[in-house]
Amino acid sequence: MNRPGAETFDFIIVGAGSAGCVLANRLSARPNATVLLLEAGGGDRHPYIHIPAAFIKTFTDPRFNWCFETEPVPGAGNRSIFFPRGKVLGGSSSISGHLYVRGQAEDYDTWAALGNRGWSYADVLPLFKAQEDRSAGADAYHGSGGPQHVSDIHERHPLCEAFIEGAVGLGLPRNPDYNGADQAGTGYYQRMIRAGRRHSAAVGFLHPVLERANLTLKTRAQVTRLECAGRQVTGVSYHQDGRTRQAVARREVLLCGGAIASPQLLQVSGIGPGALLQKLGIPVVHESPGVGEGLQDHYAVRVSRRVNRPITLNHRARGWRLCWEAIRWYTSGSGLLAFSPAHAFAFARSDPGLARPDLQLVFTPASYADSTEPVSRLQDEPGMTCGVWQTVPTSFGHVHARSADTRDAPAIQPNYLDTEHDRKVIVQGLKWCRRLLQTEALAPDRGPELSPGTACESDDDLLTYAASMGSTVYHPVSTCRMGRDALAVVDPELKLHGMTGLRVVDASVMPTMVSANTNAATLMIAEKAAQLITGG
Repeated sequence: MNRPGAETFDFIIVGAGSAGCVLANRLSARPNATVLLLEAGGGDRHPYIHIPAAFIKTFTDPRFNWCFETEPVPGAGNRSIFFPRGKVLGGSSSISGHLYVRGQAEDYDTWAALGNRGWSYADVLPLFKAQEDRSAGADAYHGSGGPQHVSDIHERHPLCEAFIEGAVGLGLPRNPDYNGADQAGTGYYQRMIRAGRRHSAAVGFLHPVLERANLTLKTRAQVTRLECAGRQVTGVSYHQDGRTRQAVARREVLLCGGAIASPQLLQVSGIGPGALLQKLGIPVVHESPGVGEGLQDHYAVRVSRRVNRPITLNHRARGWRLCWEAIRWYTSGSGLLAFSPAHAFAFARSDPGLARPDLQLVFTPASYADSTEPVSRLQDEPGMTCGVWQTVPTSFGHVHARSADTRDAPAIQPNYLDTEHDRKVIVQGLKWCRRLLQTEALAPDRGPELSPGTACESDDDLLTYAASMGSTVYHPVSTCRMGRDALAVVDPELKLHGMTGLRVVDASVMPTMVSANTNAATLMIAEKAAQLITGG
């Protein structure tokens, strides 16, 4: 029951991450609709958020990051793996690696084939285009003038050019636009960076509309419970400034917490697997066995080599050169600090007989001090790195609340490398990395292999290396899956099965993993949701 004196809005958006920022923009564009946006984290003004290369500083900083850890993962050497999630306006788009990758047309056609009408590639391509402000201009696959800026890399490093040349020599086609007609091939990544600064969902969608009178933003406001009246979600309780407050939604609550926070909030509110809720002492409001189940994430491993001359980013990040790079960024938005962590890409097949790529590779003209984390300090000596992950894993995990309090971190079990298929694919991915770094094009600058090292040769050796040294790529999805089967949590309009007054709008609703970094697809999902809500 909602308390007397609770604030009332037409829409309550839980979470100001990528999806929440899009919804706040689109729904508040209708002046007769009042919108409350609640964000558990703080503002996004800190310079670390906006300097592209400084995202490494946000990676373990609890001011911007939930800093979760997984449960021990059997397929990853029983390690607990650091699992960052954004805790700031813009959510994970404010701490991510900036890449704009939509995935393959077949990803979305698969969603539609599973019974999710309106989610085919032909249906969603116009949504991607409507959001986009492509620096290279509009075409059949891209838009211009939208809220989300997408740019090409500002500086083509000679090692990146050699990497691409070598990849072409191995049979991968040169591809200037993996977000266009075909994903396969090699080239440069597209990035959510504008004039050398991060272009997060908060920058693109939220900040331009904060002056709207019908939009209310509250930061450091952690939602603790969805309030329900029978089978209807009526509002939320949230904790802010040491007090518990309530807000009522006249129309709908829109849950945008992401693939970790959204299922946790549903569970602590009594919506989820009955056995789990009973174990936690949470009264069951609505049994929905799929809530928190089906977690998927990309699991990355990498190969690195020494470079024989001081031309890498390692060299530019030291001493007076770093000071010069800071001046370059401040005065022109260019140089080292304007880079995303991954520069060049390759989308390849683990098996030549596959119809489409199942490996995503990232190349950086740099080497890192800690090979167990995709993001870590640069080494002092020059190097180059090729990382890889399987685009659509077949391993599934879960997210389970540990208690009835959303302030207690949930149990996250991604079950990386749980299937034989995934283990075979990651080994083939490591072999691809090695082949790419051993091409003739890179020979003039190539030094010895740093990791996994020449002693690691057999498939069993490579799998052991992958299990012991791999990590998340921060792409959790599918814990509140969209569909029509018994384990689906929401329907194709993103409405919660079995209840009214609530939609889930974030990466958790993806029926299957996209063959891509997940932020672009999450932005699109929110654009689609806004149209479903408003009838636009």
